[in-house]
Amino acid sequence: MKKLTIFLFIMLCPFFCFSQIKPVTFADLEIQQKKNAKPIIIHIYTSWCSVCKIESFELNKDKDLVKLINENFHFISFEAEKTKEKIIFQGKGFLYSSNGNSGIHELALALSKNKNQPVYPLWIVLDKNQNLIVYHEGIFTPEEMKQKLNEILNY
Repeated sequence: MKKLTIFLFIMLCPFFCFSQIKPVTFADLEIQQKKNAKPIIIHIYTSWCSVCKIESFELNKDKDLVKLINENFHFISFEAEKTKEKIIFQGKGFLYSSNGNSGIHELALALSKNKNQPVYPLWIVLDKNQNLIVYHEGIFTPEEMKQKLNEILNY
């Protein structure tokens, strides 16, 4: 029985491992853009946002969407309230801003249209020259995202 379980795990593991969106970090973005310039997707979320968790699960479950993103975009997953390191983006430095027991990263506020409190999840899509082409607050279904990303690629 133990051997059967191990065999099934080894056989099924690729199905679960390969259908993940492959993120880059802000630190790696400049290097990645020099190697292979692509549009950039920035997904801003928080750990307490249940909608964000459901949405991420749904997006990663859609293999066509995962393939579309991994092949054609640089994807940054950005936790707005737990990321504490300094981030250099578009030539500017952004820090974590603490307000006691919690806080928010300045970059999340800079990217959000609501400067007091961003709406989560927040999706920012930039062209390969880092110009804003999509700003989307709230849930993005896999179907909506595929349609929008295909429009960007076909433009």
